[in-house]
Amino acid sequence: IQDRNSIIGDNYRWPHVVPYVLEDSLEMNAKGVILKAFEQYRLKTCIDFKPWGGEKNYISVFKGSGCWSSVGNMQTGLQQLSIGANCDRIGTVQHEFLHALGFWHEQSRSDRDDYVTIVWNRIQSGKEHNFNKYDDKRSDFLNVPYDYNSVMHYSKTAFKNGTEPTIITNIPDFIDVIGQRMDFSESDLQKLNRLYNCTSSLSFMDTCSFELENICGMIQSSDDNSDWQRLSQVPAGPITDHTNMGECKDSGYFMHFDTSAVGEESKAVLESRILYPKRGFQCLQFYLYNSGNENDRLNVWVREYTSANPNGTLRFIKEIKGSPETYWQLHHVSLNVTSKFRVVFQGVRGRGLSNGGLSIDDINLSETQCPHHIWHIRNFTHLLNTSPAGKEGIIYSPPFYSSEGYAFQVSLYVNGTTDNPFNLGIYLSLISGANDDHLKWPCPWQQVTMILLDQHPDIRQQMSNQRSVTTDPQKFSESSSKYTWDRPDKVGSEATFPNGTKYMRGPGVGTSAFLTHERLRSRNFIKEDGVYILLTMEGIDTETTTASTTTSTTGSTNQPGDPEVPAFCPDNPCENDGVCVMVNRAPVCRCPAGDNWWYMGEKCERKGSTQENTVIAVSSTITVFVVMLIVTITTAVCLKKKYKQGKENKESVTLEE
Repeated sequence: IQDRNSIIGDNYRWPHVVPYVLEDSLEMNAKGVILKAFEQYRLKTCIDFKPWGGEKNYISVFKGSGCWSSVGNMQTGLQQLSIGANCDRIGTVQHEFLHALGFWHEQSRSDRDDYVTIVWNRIQSGKEHNFNKYDDKRSDFLNVPYDYNSVMHYSKTAFKNGTEPTIITNIPDFIDVIGQRMDFSESDLQKLNRLYNCTSSLSFMDTCSFELENICGMIQSSDDNSDWQRLSQVPAGPITDHTNMGECKDSGYFMHFDTSAVGEESKAVLESRILYPKRGFQCLQFYLYNSGNENDRLNVWVREYTSANPNGTLRFIKEIKGSPETYWQLHHVSLNVTSKFRVVFQGVRGRGLSNGGLSIDDINLSETQCPHHIWHIRNFTHLLNTSPAGKEGIIYSPPFYSSEGYAFQVSLYVNGTTDNPFNLGIYLSLISGANDDHLKWPCPWQQVTMILLDQHPDIRQQMSNQRSVTTDPQKFSESSSKYTWDRPDKVGSEATFPNGTKYMRGPGVGTSAFLTHERLRSRNFIKEDGVYILLTMEGIDTETTTASTTTSTTGSTNQPGDPEVPAFCPDNPCENDGVCVMVNRAPVCRCPAGDNWWYMGEKCERKGSTQENTVIAVSSTITVFVVMLIVTITTAVCLKKKYKQGKENKESVTLEE
């Protein structure tokens, strides 16, 4: 008999586009994180999300007590999912929506006793039901092996009543692996994509590490006078590819343009296969190694095909150049293509002596937004081995500017705080900048996302770790009566850049438990002895968070912020669970409807039905009462699974000491 852990029954499945509402009770930071979680679903699965537009069943995301969800589509119309206090981590949001999509916890599998031991006498009284095991009549694990690394697995300390673990892995090496809330694991994706018959993901377009001789269908152009070569090493560098870093025998290739062998202004052009966009915005990510000359350059173009230009028209996007270095460097290039196209890499030989050339590897293209900034920290193993815990072990990022002009900086506790060593701690601070006289203060509703990049060559399999912080203009500093996000020269302290320039650094807000060192050394966080922290600071519109900052890949091609996407009202005048949206700047109620009933009126105050009006007054009241009673009883008994995360998962965002 096959063992199981997704809920059985097609009636529990959602459509591939899941309607949702983000309720006003949610914290602003949580709203932004939820939208980012939806982007991960789009990137790695065929599941999409759209603001509710009157569909029969939808997910209402609200700030309840803790993080919880029902399992599967309960066919109850409005179905609640709670993202409560300290649940605003992308992995936690992914976890809860996996429940809603039909998945129990990993340790609920019927075969779990082969892999973990539940220590019942260490579990808090009354919380034992969280460790229930479900047989193969209720759930299906889809023939995927047990996964200690699943985002659906509890940590070793879940619901502990003392200091000892409640879950012990039968393979001891995995005791500190279980409970991760970074991202979907490979098995999580395998199960979700099998359950929903996904053959491709929505916003992913292409990936290439050049391990196969067909170089991912890329072509050498006939319009140049040189070629890119597929190599595994170059005497002047790189000596290994970026994918495997020389660790795998008979593998490890990249594309190289030898600028030492050609004349000035010689060009080599490499074009991707033809690609078909859906959303109108893309992010191209790749690694570049320059062992040539500072005047050698890599130009990124797109060749766009339209009915007017069926042979394609080249459009220049970006030039990349810089001094030769002895390591691979990560680059992101934003595209905005709406017709079928190719990505074109054009290497150009510059003026001056060259001993090597330009190399590219680990290309990823997706219909997502690029991060705004990259912080590359090199010699990271040395920092881990020598940095003390606490403030003396902090390293500070360079200053960065948001698109609105706010200056900010990130501080990284390499070996943790004195209270929480052996963890990476990460904090955000606003700093004094050139635009401060012209900006709004305290800084209103800017969300900064800090991502420690998993440098896996395929973006779909990356398990990066991220946290977001949102600037609440009304938030007070815990140690004073000053606003946390006020002008740094009012609430900050003096600091000095490495070049000697003085500036003011505001209070730091973040977490001392960003990532454990055990997890840091897993995956591909550290590669070529360096780590990348990707940073984005963007405004969250308090009136349009639920609609205009997200874009469905299947129905709409509106850009974020496009006024054609309806925004939710600041106050909801609608009755009977109606949802208010702004249309042409006026509030309009979207009323709920079922198979044979609906609400109508300006405020959804009247109910209509296919039955006679004389029956409506009685039957609708009884029906609503019975449905609500069933939902309430069922929910209370078995469907709402309220549970606490372990310390690692529930670490709140706090002020830096």
